[in-house]
Amino acid sequence: MRAVLIGAGSLGVMTARLLLRHRHEVVLIDTDKERLDAVAEELDCGMICGDGSRPALLREADPEHTDHLFCLTNNDQTNILASLVGRSLGFPHIVTRIEDPQYEHICLELGLENPIIPARTIGRLLSDLFEGRDPLELSTMIRDEARVFSFVARDEDQARVEELPLPEDVRVICIYRSGTLTIPKGKDKVEPGDEVVLITHSKDLEKLKERWAAKP
Repeated sequence: MRAVLIGAGSLGVMTARLLLRHRHEVVLIDTDKERLDAVAEELDCGMICGDGSRPALLREADPEHTDHLFCLTNNDQTNILASLVGRSLGFPHIVTRIEDPQYEHICLELGLENPIIPARTIGRLLSDLFEGRDPLELSTMIRDEARVFSFVARDEDQARVEELPLPEDVRVICIYRSGTLTIPKGKDKVEPGDEVVLITHSKDLEKLKERWAAKP
């Protein structure tokens, strides 16, 4: 498989190193030529010097033959813009790094389905370890054909949970409203701006994506 990584910082380099170790093809993009030169001494991968949010440069990275685009710079706005540009150019799978959790909601509204917040992920892991919980517990439960999907509710989604137009095998797990977690009952209402988290069979993912795809 082939991956294009924007950002040659510690996260980008670590990701590239692991992908290369598993014999994947990697292209690393960064604006800092000296940093790329230093990385090139360690990693045997493609290098492109330039702004990864520029359409012309991302075209050079060959989206047609790329499996994943990872936007991993230290700037949230750059990563979001690069993700949107990458999507418009046809990269099939895009991961967007953000540091400010407030942007997670924006990413979902824009249809960027794979935002990651490294600091929160590590913080949650450390908290679970401290309190004696197994950090891998969820990943062992969500297995086989089970998937998790989330969307940001629009005006037309304002309805009771039980009235949402969901496929038969899909259930609402929880709702985040203004950063507060709610475990809803069937008669609880979904409000515009809510992040609704669903558990679904993999066969229904495309239906859900089509129904709640970002509006142009």
